[in-house]
Amino acid sequence: MFQHDLLKGKVVLITGGGTGLGKAMATRFGELGAEIAIIGRRLEVLEETAHGLQQQGVNVVFRSCDVRDPEQIAASMQQIWDAYGHLDVLVNNAAGNFISPTERLSPRAVDAVINIVLHGSMYCTLEAGKRWIAAGTGGTVLNIVASYAWTGSAYVVPSAVAKAGVLAMTRSLAVEWAKYRIRQVAIAPGPFPTEGAWSRLAPTPEIADAMADRVPMGRTGKPEELANMAAYLISDYASFINGEVVTVDGGEWLYGAGEFNGLTRLSTDDWDRISALIPRGKK
Repeated sequence: MFQHDLLKGKVVLITGGGTGLGKAMATRFGELGAEIAIIGRRLEVLEETAHGLQQQGVNVVFRSCDVRDPEQIAASMQQIWDAYGHLDVLVNNAAGNFISPTERLSPRAVDAVINIVLHGSMYCTLEAGKRWIAAGTGGTVLNIVASYAWTGSAYVVPSAVAKAGVLAMTRSLAVEWAKYRIRQVAIAPGPFPTEGAWSRLAPTPEIADAMADRVPMGRTGKPEELANMAAYLISDYASFINGEVVTVDGGEWLYGAGEFNGLTRLSTDDWDRISALIPRGKK
């Protein structure tokens, strides 16, 4: 479905690009002709991912960067401009999350999530946006949010708060910055098992199974499924999509929204027994 040169000539920066979904997107974008920049806190995983991309013939620059620090973000952006001369796409993917009863959280734990997800995304967007506006080139911001950004979710409250903020930023700047030819789009992933995230969100088999059971399609997502959607949204084929969030979750959030959706677990025999119990109207 995708042309091999779909993203040729585009420079794409992915935060948290050394592992998980960030790595999957970097790999897919590179396959489609993009030049890649990845940043994250752990230099060793960035080096490993960059080496793998380079072996596939992809141009890539990388830098250790804490997105909670605006000065580090500015330095990273400058490195990208020095290397490529421009930036076309920013993917705000860096995140932090873990499950916990909210009353057990300390302020520091709250900050650990909100500062990465909300402040980090805002800082990166500001830095890229100011440069695009000054240069008059335009650009695209792809934010990775969550399906609970609009519903909220128990036990991941700091993440829900932060993702809701990022979604609000997406929709707000879609209007404000459209005059500068800067697009804002977002993806809301459902459960995508990755080593880093899954160790904090589904640390036991019981929790992992329960998360998969909530997906009507009966499975969790594959990284390439999200990467393909991301590739489309940052491509020129999506040039009139602005301020939209695309949910990629196999129907998970809709399952939780319907009062009777849990009845999908009933067997044919169960339905036969239930049917016999329901009073029939008079003929």
